[in-house]
Amino acid sequence: MAYADTLKAGGFSPEQAEAQSRALAEILDRQMTTKAEIAQHENDLRRDIEALRVELKRDLREVELRLEAKMAETKADLTRWVVGAGVLQTAIVVGVLLKVAKLV
Repeated sequence: MAYADTLKAGGFSPEQAEAQSRALAEILDRQMTTKAEIAQHENDLRRDIEALRVELKRDLREVELRLEAKMAETKADLTRWVVGAGVLQTAIVVGVLLKVAKLV
């Protein structure tokens, strides 16, 4: 262990240097993430992202369907208003013409 040798060269006793070296090695082992753990986290993130993508796609489709239904409803309402206005306009023109015809 190079760390223990450095400590010994710095004045630590061999027992102190070895104990310090082992303690540091244990701490580093607990703190370090292995490649397998990193790969597992990557896979978990990819799976979560895919699940969110599918959920978002489904939600967007639901919104699209509601919007299409609302647009169809609005189109039907607009058509009823246009037809109603056309009938009313025609009735007014016919009424005016009949009134004018009686005056002549």
